[in-house]
Amino acid sequence: MKLSVIIPSDKDPNLQKTVDSFLTFSELEGDLEIIVVFDGPWELAPLEGDCRLHTVEIAKQGMRAAINTGLAMAIGDYVMKVDAHCAFGPGFDRIMVENCAENWLMVPRRYSLDDIAWKPVKLRHPVDHHFLSYPFPRAPMGYVLGPLVWKKSRRIQYPDIEDLMIFQGSCWMAFRRHFGRVVGFLDDRLETYGQFGGEAVEIGLKYWLSGSEIKVNRKTWYAHLWKMPRHYQAGIYDRVFKLRSQRKRHYNWMAEHWMNDEEPGMIRKFSWLIDKFWPVPTWPEDRSKWRFAPESLG
Repeated sequence: MKLSVIIPSDKDPNLQKTVDSFLTFSELEGDLEIIVVFDGPWELAPLEGDCRLHTVEIAKQGMRAAINTGLAMAIGDYVMKVDAHCAFGPGFDRIMVENCAENWLMVPRRYSLDDIAWKPVKLRHPVDHHFLSYPFPRAPMGYVLGPLVWKKSRRIQYPDIEDLMIFQGSCWMAFRRHFGRVVGFLDDRLETYGQFGGEAVEIGLKYWLSGSEIKVNRKTWYAHLWKMPRHYQAGIYDRVFKLRSQRKRHYNWMAEHWMNDEEPGMIRKFSWLIDKFWPVPTWPEDRSKWRFAPESLG
């Protein structure tokens, strides 16, 4: 089974390390292709890799357009998206492919990445669970319906693969044709999600509410960059996209769109997802507040 890996990148200095890590620990050999999509001109050193690595440059349009470009190029049975600052465990790709059913979207266990040592941060626990947060107003972003880490008990022995309410977005994998039927290309219109955020909300809710499923896989792991003040102070990364004035409009639209069941083609109501994982942190028992009405959200 062939896997297509999409890595959208905007001048990320850790991109080469990410590609190297994936190729080094891959166990799919010729059944792997890595598609790096440069969102705007790539001004760093040319990427190095073998024949499994493909690159394409697009005019700067945002992360969603970069992912869509990769989806259009992908030919694998499965498609995976990873951020450009990740490290991977041995056999990561094979383990994911071997354990993913056709109607699942699968997310691996996530560690925080030390980008100097290029390995998981020893003092931080892995992340396995996320929940979809209640959209309390958050300045300056508006009503944010998004994923947060679900801190469940570490004394419980959880199964290797189990249901996941929502995911963080830095790595996910799905059967490509099923993903095309359920999600298709990401919606990057300015009047909806915009060019960057809400990836996990759009994909995750389309999967669950269309009758598909999301799973976490603890049989393997990846590590995602633990961004610290030094990264922002040095200008390596920035938060500009999160602070743009239009982000408030996008977040408010997402909360209203999904909580009020405005997405066409879904066979489940939004409230079904809350009930399935109940009790969910931050969500009130008063079900009347599960509909989006800004005056009732507090």
